[in-house]
Amino acid sequence: MKTDKKTADFLNYMSKAKMYDLTQRLSIHTPPWPSYVPLQLQYFKRLAGAHMGQGANGQIMTTSNHVGTHMDGEIHFHASGRTIGQVPLKEWVGPGAVADISGEVGDYDLYSPEMLMKKVEIKKGDIMVINTGYHRYAWDQKGSDEVRYFVKHPGPDPKFHEWCLDMKLKWIGLDCGSADHPMNTIIRTWHPKSFAEAEGKLRARYGMGWDEMFPQETYYQVMHLKLFPKKLVHAENLGGDIEKLSNKRCWIGCFPLRGMELESAMCRMVAWTA
Repeated sequence: MKTDKKTADFLNYMSKAKMYDLTQRLSIHTPPWPSYVPLQLQYFKRLAGAHMGQGANGQIMTTSNHVGTHMDGEIHFHASGRTIGQVPLKEWVGPGAVADISGEVGDYDLYSPEMLMKKVEIKKGDIMVINTGYHRYAWDQKGSDEVRYFVKHPGPDPKFHEWCLDMKLKWIGLDCGSADHPMNTIIRTWHPKSFAEAEGKLRARYGMGWDEMFPQETYYQVMHLKLFPKKLVHAENLGGDIEKLSNKRCWIGCFPLRGMELESAMCRMVAWTA
């Protein structure tokens, strides 16, 4: 059967496209989000076999869904939302932008829509990936710092979640432990010393305390609680080739397990450019 020109042009284009892996490496050493079950892996059979003759390698994996690069699903925080497997594949892929703000943010800092838009063109309906620079503190990096990665990473300013909805973003990806600022999660309670540090930095910069700028009745896990009911979810713990895409537009794809009961899922994150 002869290939039509449109299909041939597409295949030719894709043969030249560059592909990037934005997935963090996965291991039994990969820390889960604090308090979640880590990855556990064991062999239940090996190549040497047993009394029945030569065998095969077989493994059993036990894990929570929030280890390494993963997509938080709607029902993670929204009981009547869709599971991961109920979301059509077309919602996981599409055009997007990677904003590199790693030079502008540090421990406990806030990032704004304006900060992202100064870095790269962001269009309505995009997939939005944010490079905070904190993938450099992931478990598999030379500068690995688990506490800094999960407890001190930057987070969104008070108007960020509304901007995400106004832009009708398809989904968001972050290279750190959460799309929420850690001090707007339970980490605030678990790490009181860090909360005091974050509070001091906020007052020095903005002249306001944490609860003044982020009233907890509104901002506690706002990126989860306010966005997931609107079908705007996010992926956490991106890494891999993310720096090669700094401030570029590209085609982005997330490929989670098609689990019909999954509240969230580990996934492979990929991007393509011409």
